[in-house]
Amino acid sequence: MNKKTRDIITIGFALFAMFFGAGNLLLPPFIGIQIGDHVWITILAFGLTGILLPFLGILSVVNAGDKFEDLGAKIHPLLSPILGTIIMLCIGPLIAIPRTAATTFEVGVLPSFPGSSPIWTSLIFFFVSWLLTIRPSRVVDIIGNILTPLLLVLLITLIVVGILSPMDGYSATELSAAESFTLGFIDGYQTLDVLASVIFAGIIIAASRTKGHETTRTKMQVVITAGALSSTFLFIIYGGLIYLGATSGISGTSIKRSELLMQISQSILGPYGKIGIAISIALACLTTSIALVAAFGTFFSSLTKGKLSYKLLVTFCCIASCVLSITGVDNIIAFAYPILSFVYPIAITLVLYTVFFGSIVKNRKPYIYALMASTAIAVFHLLKHYSLFSGGTLELLNQIPLFEYEMGWVIPSAICFFGAWAITEPDNKEADY
Repeated sequence: MNKKTRDIITIGFALFAMFFGAGNLLLPPFIGIQIGDHVWITILAFGLTGILLPFLGILSVVNAGDKFEDLGAKIHPLLSPILGTIIMLCIGPLIAIPRTAATTFEVGVLPSFPGSSPIWTSLIFFFVSWLLTIRPSRVVDIIGNILTPLLLVLLITLIVVGILSPMDGYSATELSAAESFTLGFIDGYQTLDVLASVIFAGIIIAASRTKGHETTRTKMQVVITAGALSSTFLFIIYGGLIYLGATSGISGTSIKRSELLMQISQSILGPYGKIGIAISIALACLTTSIALVAAFGTFFSSLTKGKLSYKLLVTFCCIASCVLSITGVDNIIAFAYPILSFVYPIAITLVLYTVFFGSIVKNRKPYIYALMASTAIAVFHLLKHYSLFSGGTLELLNQIPLFEYEMGWVIPSAICFFGAWAITEPDNKEADY
């Protein structure tokens, strides 16, 4: 095996582990118990927001330069600091990082030590995260060479045994195929991977450069191939976990996500299931926590031009995340849902239009108008989640195509993008801000 191939495998495994954290392990089985036999269409939907769009997010940054700031600068100088800050807070100490420690406690620790406190788990978890993140150059190698292979072996074993010996048949469901698709698509937001992808891309690109892949062509080959490898494993794991949920014999949504995962693992692997899933959870959550803490420190250190040091930011992030993590997984997910319904449409719009039209449409105005349209619809979705609309207003908003399926931003952003493209100056000219 030549060096380039080894580097691709290391970076691809690292990227998989960065993406595959607490929500990625808990969400698919919980989706599965709600969809009956609509398994494949739900896997497809979850794969769109949980796999394809994150891969396109990486691709958008690779095409733009070396980091998220390069992507935002192509559209407007304020985009990177504003949207980047919102994204980093979501995938950082507000939602994603606390969720990793909370999941480790609820699934990895609590079943074996029922009387234990989440405080001690969080303190130990974030101390380890801090130790492994304080030197950013080691992050990719630690994750890709050591932690990910063990995680994959454990999860693939669980899935293969569960497929060969199903726990039960498909549960009955009241959801139609279209509603199952919507469930998978929207719950894919909770992975936060589209948001993380535009930030993780910078870590992966930097890692490829430190391994000697300096030219633009070689950098793109390594990063894109590693991204494809990561996406393949994500599809296998997500699809398998959704199937395990659908055939678990458990129905209804009253069960906690962590309890569901524990019941499935014990049903499939017996007494070893508790140990296997505890190790899997710890590895998945720790690798994601390491990557997110490193990304948080790198982003805000760059944004403040070094006035806030990387080590200081990493320390602050670990402390803040530790405090918030003791609220519990389900509370964090419930808190996150409305926020993500606002942020995700904006991030998806940015990624999709820059990937598919970045080399064709050079004028900035179409991108700005598309983002403005998505932002406006995202505000309506946010207000809807907080029940701030009366019946008449909500009925009117549902006239927007796909609004009732949480995808109302799709058509307005497309109309604004192509309309602005048609009326602005030729593509070979850069528009003023």
